[in-house]
Amino acid sequence: MALPTIFSPSQNCWRIEKADEFSILIDANDYFASVRASMMAAKRSIFFVGWDFDASITLGHPKVDDGAPRGVGDFLLWLARRTPGLEIRILLWSPAPLASWARPSNLPYLLRWKWNRQISVRLDGKHPLGSSHHQKMLVIDDAVAYCGGIDVTLDRWDTREHLDDNPDRRRPNGKPYGPWHDISSRFTGSAAHALGELCRQRWTRAGGKDVPLVETVPTTEDSAPHFSFGKVDLAIARTSPAYQDETAVTEIEHLTIDMINAAQRVVYAESQYFASRAVAQTIARRLAEPEGPEFVLINPTTSDNWLGQIAMDTARARLVESLRRHDKFGRFRIYHPITAKGQPIYVHAKLMITDDQYLRVGSSNINNRSMRFDQECDVALEAGASEQLSTRIASFRNDLLAEHLGTTPDAIDQAIHQCGSLIAAIEMLRAQNAGSHVETLKPYETPEMSDIERWLADNEILDPEGSEAVFEPIEKRGLFRGRLKRPRRRKAGG
Repeated sequence: MALPTIFSPSQNCWRIEKADEFSILIDANDYFASVRASMMAAKRSIFFVGWDFDASITLGHPKVDDGAPRGVGDFLLWLARRTPGLEIRILLWSPAPLASWARPSNLPYLLRWKWNRQISVRLDGKHPLGSSHHQKMLVIDDAVAYCGGIDVTLDRWDTREHLDDNPDRRRPNGKPYGPWHDISSRFTGSAAHALGELCRQRWTRAGGKDVPLVETVPTTEDSAPHFSFGKVDLAIARTSPAYQDETAVTEIEHLTIDMINAAQRVVYAESQYFASRAVAQTIARRLAEPEGPEFVLINPTTSDNWLGQIAMDTARARLVESLRRHDKFGRFRIYHPITAKGQPIYVHAKLMITDDQYLRVGSSNINNRSMRFDQECDVALEAGASEQLSTRIASFRNDLLAEHLGTTPDAIDQAIHQCGSLIAAIEMLRAQNAGSHVETLKPYETPEMSDIERWLADNEILDPEGSEAVFEPIEKRGLFRGRLKRPRRRKAGG
């Protein structure tokens, strides 16, 4: 029997549109190859909306050889020369002096593109103090769209093997970087057209001229590996903070909470952070239910920057401490993926899967900023009455877990059926890995925190819940205000 839809336009999504084909690309080797092929097929328009950008990186495998320049900066110039009718628009977050365009690798291209009539670049600084434009969207000819967590910038490229020593995983200057896990989506049809409209809204909001929609252009497939879901109804959800005369949009937060509340068996999520009060509160309520769902969260061991380590890692520790007091049935786990030699794999993916019914992927992390303070965009689907789509959702989750546990999707599926629990299945496979001296998922351990770290996290100094919260007095802030407190014991006989 089909479950009722949880999608509600103007509440937990912007709109619902049909995707003629929806697929997910896992890790940047496949994503870069796919966007390269789609951009090479572009006839009229390319919209590039991102948080970070580096023109010097290779768009594709570091050894790609398809007749076009490897570096993305030269690649875009080559596309413009090859296709005279093509217009390329790049919209990036501008955090004033911290803008990515201040890098030496970007400045020469900014100047070259300034004199190219086919390429336009805008740096968008229209956001509240401390906020960011975090969306990662790419739309080609209003016919093919990408939405996910992968920026076209440094340190993102990796394969699904996440090898300890991959000679191709290097910056343009030759410096190596660590393994990186990420996810994006690709879709066609009306949903792609809608994302093109969203890109245009962002473009004109940042001061760009109105851009007419592209008439229907035939789409072409690329050879990059895709995890395909076929034709689906796709919900597009956003976060946008209150700014000047614009009201706040919190569709992603509502959708996240609705997906958790809809769960019957298991919620599986991958996120760079776990620091949202609203999400943690919802999880706590579900953990208190005797027959509630399990929660499995894949996180990086630590954030990849000092600010994240102070703000997000500390908030995660504080929330996990509280959730463990609510988790009397043992249904909440956080794991970190590591390589065969024990090197941490950085998790940058933004994904949530509820049972085998709902799937969401995009740019939003599980933190206050993504739910209320930054510009974000996610897409989501639900299986409804389709057993085939339900099977694909479960298979996709198992495929991701197989990557993290160094096994096969079939082994994941068999372990779940044998154990009757996702957490028990993971623990069984971890034990088998330990027997062969291989550990590929490591349980989260609460780190020691200083008093100042606790204070910063508890008062949400670096992860506010919105533009208004930035200016709230300290006494009105708080990671635990009215929420996630230790359950009160009932008096005997009461």
